[in-house]
Amino acid sequence: MSKKKVALGFVATFTALTALASAASARDLTVVSWGGAYQDVQKKVYFGPFKESGTPMNDESWDGGVGVLRAKVQGGASTWDVVQVESEELALGCDEGLYEKMNFSKIGGEDSYLPSTVNACGVGAIVYDFVLGYDKDKLKDAPKSWADFFDTKKIPGKRGLRQGAKTTLEIALMADGVAPADVYKVLGTEAGIDRAFKKLDTIKNDIVWWKAGAQPPQLLASGEVAMTSVYNGRIDAANKNEKKNFGMVWNGALYTVDSWVILKGSPNVDAAYKFLNFVGKPENQAKLSEGIAYGTSNKKAPSLLQKAVLADLPTAPDNMKNAIEINTDFWLENIDRLTERFNKWAAK
Repeated sequence: MSKKKVALGFVATFTALTALASAASARDLTVVSWGGAYQDVQKKVYFGPFKESGTPMNDESWDGGVGVLRAKVQGGASTWDVVQVESEELALGCDEGLYEKMNFSKIGGEDSYLPSTVNACGVGAIVYDFVLGYDKDKLKDAPKSWADFFDTKKIPGKRGLRQGAKTTLEIALMADGVAPADVYKVLGTEAGIDRAFKKLDTIKNDIVWWKAGAQPPQLLASGEVAMTSVYNGRIDAANKNEKKNFGMVWNGALYTVDSWVILKGSPNVDAAYKFLNFVGKPENQAKLSEGIAYGTSNKKAPSLLQKAVLADLPTAPDNMKNAIEINTDFWLENIDRLTERFNKWAAK
């Protein structure tokens, strides 16, 4: 066989293999959120209609952790494109270069969104609260504060808390009499940290730890806990969809913003922006708030909602009165050492 034929054969084989590799790497857009009732609403008002608009996509869920995203991006074989992240995951991942820089011109412009939801690496998805949740059918004497949450004599039974230092230490300090506005001032001292753990000691044997947002309503429904920290939207969804009679206490609520990010190296950046533009439209965000009581990021979305819906959102003035924003800077600086201390405390 001539060298020319061998060369042509090699080129043909190489081209075929390259085509196969490209076909193997090509995949539909994958969007990752938090599962449970929240993602059920997203499927209905975001994911389903977006797919009907002509862009194929899949959705998955996760439980958080910047380490998961780090492994995805640095491993070079990520199957995720757009991910909903918490505030410190947004900050850490942005610093580490795990996300594409956000091009707001492709999603309506920065001015379309609330200032607190605009970030170099992400755009706000929801504003939500950690609140005190309980079952009205089982607790006739309704709790009014985190102090009641820690009072096992007044209200017997187990308590549910999110496993980890973040939110748990803030809740403990408020239960110990620290005003919401002063929580991070106190928590910023060693004496304040000691005070939080000392307060947690008082109910340690009564705590049921949860990780995923779908768990607290299940713990309430089964009667495993008398009260629990919980995402406000999960209480709203359980009442709407499962006819539960759950109550929540806005006093001392902890609020924060979740954001959408595009993972660095995504092969579906164009499709990702199409998705973010779709879910960023005020009419679509309004549908999300109607389905589950979370605030959203587009400035015009609240004007499309009825007053009854607005009143149940974390962003309603009455609900914000005695709430505090989770301090991202504090947790970025202290998450490692306080997580280590929390894990040691919990293991004792």
